[in-house]
Amino acid sequence: MKISIVGVGLLGGSLALQAKEKGLAEKIIGVDANPANAERALELGIVDEILTLEEAVQTTDLVILATPVDVITRLLPTVLDMAHDESVIMDLGSTKELICKAVENHPRRSQYVAAHPIAGTENSGPDAAFPGLLKRKIMILCEKERSSNYAFEMAVMLSHQMEMRLSFMNAADHDLHLAYVSHLSHISSFALGVTVLDKEKDEKRIFEMAGSGFSSTVRLAKSSPDMWAPIFTQNTQNISSALGAYIRRLQYFKEVIDSQDDAKARDLMNQANEIRRVLQGIDSKLASM
Repeated sequence: MKISIVGVGLLGGSLALQAKEKGLAEKIIGVDANPANAERALELGIVDEILTLEEAVQTTDLVILATPVDVITRLLPTVLDMAHDESVIMDLGSTKELICKAVENHPRRSQYVAAHPIAGTENSGPDAAFPGLLKRKIMILCEKERSSNYAFEMAVMLSHQMEMRLSFMNAADHDLHLAYVSHLSHISSFALGVTVLDKEKDEKRIFEMAGSGFSSTVRLAKSSPDMWAPIFTQNTQNISSALGAYIRRLQYFKEVIDSQDDAKARDLMNQANEIRRVLQGIDSKLASM
């Protein structure tokens, strides 16, 4: 099988490396709008060859779109236009509803599989890619009924070969859930980073006192704006709702602290501690794969 990766950064590059490690492709072709990224992916052995989008789509069996979501939305109809009858197109975008709507009436819609691997780091570009990124992570596949059996089974096969756990849902549910468990956490980290940077202007030693707690909380603020700004735009309604709920909870926490109500503060933190049990349960499931 020949695979084309459109967007050879962290996610696309990591998938390519793991596909090579697993022997899934006889050849992996890279496509990237940034010539420096394309050349670097070739130097690192992430891809075997760099081609234009049209050349890649017309000569490979599986085309994976791993660009920012606004680029996926724009490219996907064109890629389906270029595709030959036996090719399968997947995307790896962090939003699904607008991407799926962009091709809902396309005559080749059945050749497309809407996918989202729940994996990533705060780093970007080909140098950030590594083969273990996707291992034991969740791959969400959406709108199964809109894809052909052949296309869907190829996506399932790829996920299994990558040692990923599969989850199935519709595009609207995907975007709602991700607003809370992914998009909101990134916004929180960006906001915390800006808040502390504003304070640092007046107090130059503030970062000398930053410990591991701050570093882990603000880690996501190092994520690529080029990737995340389009996600916030495409999932505005769900993110706004999630942010509203979060802001109300923050405001209540502020009121508790302002009133020096030790009992209510402890109660809030005990409620939050329940997340430990939930996450440990998820970790146990993934470890048993």
